[in-house]
Amino acid sequence: MASKPETGDLTQGAAPPVAVGRLPQLDGWRAISIACVLASHLLPLGPKFLRLNEAAGLLGMNLFFTLSGFLIGSFLLEKPDVSAFAYRRLFRILPLAWLYLAIVLTVLHAPFGVWRANFLFTANYEDPALGYLTGHMWSLCVEIHFYLLAGIAVLLFGRRGLWLFPILLPLVTLTRVVFDDPMSIRTHLRMDDILVGGTLALIVHAPRGISRFAVFRQPPFLYAALLLVCSMSMFGPALYLRPYAAALLVGSTLAQPTGWLSQRLARPSLAYVARISYALYIIHPAAAHGWFAESSKLVLYLVKRPLTLLITFALAHLSTFYYEERWIKLGRRLSNRSRGARPAHAVPPVTS
Repeated sequence: MASKPETGDLTQGAAPPVAVGRLPQLDGWRAISIACVLASHLLPLGPKFLRLNEAAGLLGMNLFFTLSGFLIGSFLLEKPDVSAFAYRRLFRILPLAWLYLAIVLTVLHAPFGVWRANFLFTANYEDPALGYLTGHMWSLCVEIHFYLLAGIAVLLFGRRGLWLFPILLPLVTLTRVVFDDPMSIRTHLRMDDILVGGTLALIVHAPRGISRFAVFRQPPFLYAALLLVCSMSMFGPALYLRPYAAALLVGSTLAQPTGWLSQRLARPSLAYVARISYALYIIHPAAAHGWFAESSKLVLYLVKRPLTLLITFALAHLSTFYYEERWIKLGRRLSNRSRGARPAHAVPPVTS
């Protein structure tokens, strides 16, 4: 039986967010997003004039960020407890990120400034700190900065603080337009990718849910095509609409859980890829370095790239189930301890 809602709900006197339970579609989207990123970095996508490698990377990261914002927003709507949130997120992100950085920065004999920028997640504002093996870490900087924003908002205002997401969302996009930078790695020019996911969480958890919005009841394939267009630089200004296209695509499958695409996204194979997706993302540049990147194109893409993918998946599996899992469990224990014996909230966790 649901407990009485705490003060600090979405609006004063409003009903608590509705229960949505597990959303297996999110696993499918996470798997697709990491597949796009890996293809972008490791495979030749053509025809070349379409710049599909760039488009795949943008599309994959957009989905990653949208899902991240959605899950963080859902967690804080369910449990507006900043300590519990911090324990869970930091013990999920930091152990593998810091281990990877310690290994590659040691191998590269990186100077202290590079270590500092990467370990403190300011590297997306310090370009020299982002090298071949650490260039992808800019996205973790944006993630960590978003965690700080969300945590401070909830600490100050409770659940109401999450309404900062839809307020900041158009402002960040407008700032992108003003600076003419649709593909920035700077947090203030990229955070709309995550804010749109947090805004989607507010819609999904609203008392009447996402299905009441006609825009989310349209065929998901329309939004998939829109997201692809918004990820291709040849369409210019459409790049600024990329976060919104990603939210519409994910939201349409949440609003239509029995649809054809939603059912396919819930497959166990995609759930497995989603489970190891974070490790895949962190590890994959190292597995494509050195000998694995040196040869003719024929040997590279027929022999070495398949071997790179095999090694990456093997390392990601080991990392996820034998290293990260220990830290995740510790974070959960500390999170539960920080919450003490407080009663459960009205909203069950949204998991992926």
